[in-house]
Amino acid sequence: MPESVPFFSQWKTPDLTMAVLADGAEAALRRDPLWRGSGAETLDEYAAWAANICGMACLKMILATRGEIVPTMELARQCTRYGGYVVNGGSIKGLIYAPFVSFVKEAFGLRAEVMTNVATSDIPATLARSRFFIASVSSWIRWPEREPPSKGGHLVLVTAASDEIFRFHNPSGHISATQANAVLAPADFDRFFANRGIAVAI
Repeated sequence: MPESVPFFSQWKTPDLTMAVLADGAEAALRRDPLWRGSGAETLDEYAAWAANICGMACLKMILATRGEIVPTMELARQCTRYGGYVVNGGSIKGLIYAPFVSFVKEAFGLRAEVMTNVATSDIPATLARSRFFIASVSSWIRWPEREPPSKGGHLVLVTAASDEIFRFHNPSGHISATQANAVLAPADFDRFFANRGIAVAI
């Protein structure tokens, strides 16, 4: 077992996921009583961004592993300055991988590598040389019994992987079992995995 990796949701109140799905992100997130802890300057900023910062939640967990706690919105602002997010009116595009790699190297001294055409079976070897793998998956990974409509669009932090089991933190898991240390067999993980991500060494 690897050392414990702290878990953080992409919303400050982790059990808001079902409300986000039922009511829409902006409406549900405006009811988050803990929003100020995100580092957002206003409730409007938090409601606009929290559904888009699964990657920053993954980065926050990585940094927390070495004892650094940085608010997710502060990470998002810094990453945006590097081009990791593109904001156009009310639209937020990202996470864009290559600028993210530059950002984490310069800001935090992390070694990161964009990886494409990654087979699920490649991930254990990737983790052997890089401590973490931020994987692009369907957000439906929170429901492993379901077939996702597509792959990708959401990011989870893979913390351990073998031929038998994958362990990961999901920033938008809806219950504790699908949030911290969620576990899937490799074949099940593969159903959601878009064969791309970012390897990160600390």
